[in-house]
Amino acid sequence: MEKIWLKSYPPGVPAEIDATQYRSLVHLLEESFQKFASRDAFVCMDKAITYAELDQYSKRLGAWLQSRGMKKGARVAVMMPNVLQYPIAIAAILRAGYTVVNVNPLYTPRELEHQLNDSGAEAIIILENFATTLEQVLPRTQVRHIIVANMGEMLGGLKGVIVNFVVRNVKKLVPPFSLPNAVRFKDALGHARSMKLTPVELRHEDVAFLQYTGGTTGVSKGATLTHRNIIANILQMQAWSAPKLADLPADERTIICALPLYHIFALTVCAMWGIREGGLNVLIPNPRDIGGFIKELSKYRFNMLPAVNTLYNALLNHPDFNKLDFSGLKVANGGGMAVQKAVADKWLAATGVTIVEGYGLSETAPVATANRFDSNDFSGMIGLPIPSTEVAILDDDGNEVALGTAGEIAIRGPQVMAGYWNRPEETAKVMTADGYFKSGDVGVMDERGYVKIVDRKKDMILVSGFNVYPNEIEDVVASHPGVLECACIGVPDEHSGEAVKVFVVKKDPNLTAEVLMDYCKQNLTGYKKPKYIEFRTELPKTNVGKILRRMLRDEKPADDKKAA
Repeated sequence: MEKIWLKSYPPGVPAEIDATQYRSLVHLLEESFQKFASRDAFVCMDKAITYAELDQYSKRLGAWLQSRGMKKGARVAVMMPNVLQYPIAIAAILRAGYTVVNVNPLYTPRELEHQLNDSGAEAIIILENFATTLEQVLPRTQVRHIIVANMGEMLGGLKGVIVNFVVRNVKKLVPPFSLPNAVRFKDALGHARSMKLTPVELRHEDVAFLQYTGGTTGVSKGATLTHRNIIANILQMQAWSAPKLADLPADERTIICALPLYHIFALTVCAMWGIREGGLNVLIPNPRDIGGFIKELSKYRFNMLPAVNTLYNALLNHPDFNKLDFSGLKVANGGGMAVQKAVADKWLAATGVTIVEGYGLSETAPVATANRFDSNDFSGMIGLPIPSTEVAILDDDGNEVALGTAGEIAIRGPQVMAGYWNRPEETAKVMTADGYFKSGDVGVMDERGYVKIVDRKKDMILVSGFNVYPNEIEDVVASHPGVLECACIGVPDEHSGEAVKVFVVKKDPNLTAEVLMDYCKQNLTGYKKPKYIEFRTELPKTNVGKILRRMLRDEKPADDKKAA
């Protein structure tokens, strides 16, 4: 394959990275712990821990986990929001020679039971707020070792006591639970003072994370991410961003980590890459509280803000947003879902910083493509394949299509997963014989090597034989000033096979379906124009903020609002 995208690379970005410079992800982490020992590594609710403290705490917790008798490679689940215990837990599990299973803390008992059993997790580190969910499924799992954390314990002193009192007794966020054999997080650290972490020989192909797909397209599966996968993606992102961050000293780099660490975007782009760079990660436990999030942002001169489109949009529409200081912001990363032009344009006007959209999946650790960080315009593209990455656009028979022709995006590189955990049949469906991962997304590549994502294959709408891509419809509808959020799906239609339906959350309460239909008529060709518009007060989303089209498709048909 001719790597036509290399000619579009920014000056100073290499074509390849060398993932062999680290023996394992633990080697990378421990290098940073020593190199940046005196710097603050993570901060949450005004309490910071240094790299030296992260080293010490994770070493203790890792020793405690080893004392449970689990063998190398055992799976340990982590079920917490963004709190200080999270990076400690991740580092501890990896240093003990185990595999991290990241779990969404908002999972229902059914979802949690599936993930614990599918992964074969033997231990779990969980915030007490969600312990009642674990209690309901524990007897039907292999979990035998439980560590329960709480919101206040790492904050210290009176503040920690007050935070726990408010969380438990005022906000009542901790439902009663009974886990008799559980150990408190701080107690585990205390018990391990006299223990010694036994170093474990880890190799590139050892499994570091089981990163479960969000289930937005079907059954949740564990993407098997090796130490090499994560190392590679960290180094790829470092190489890609180096020219943009060259004039920013490492000890001044502050990353806002509002996306949950159990999500691969935050895990690699915030936590792991931040540790490699020696930066400060500001952990936001509840980014849905936009007012509280903005108050946290006001405390820091931050340089990087990775987020999804809905989070950028929510910030822009909050009355206190214009009080923030963006003079230190260097990079605003967009990923996880398509960034809409209307949102990108507003963000640029308000902050002076372009949202740099990238693309990836849990299966690619996650970043596969990214736009240049020195770009001043939002293009709607997902960018160029990053160093050591190849992207091919394939037809249904697995053959490459001509430039400019739509096909399935396929990715090959050191960040591509080893496969789905214990699912060889599912792995075979997405991996080609020559090592490409078939993403399930439809895209095109231009003559410069830039890729544009059109939509997910499963989300494509077929109207009278014409392909309609929801992203395009949503982009147009979202650009109307009266629209706050929207989502587009296909619904059965006796005349055209499928018809376009749009769900809309109003920004202007006076917006009508007729006005919006007319706007769409002016901006979309006939077969793309929505046939139905339904107004909602909110749209279903993942905890990351990604709108769940599948949930809208699975609903019972409502009385659709037809075009006039």
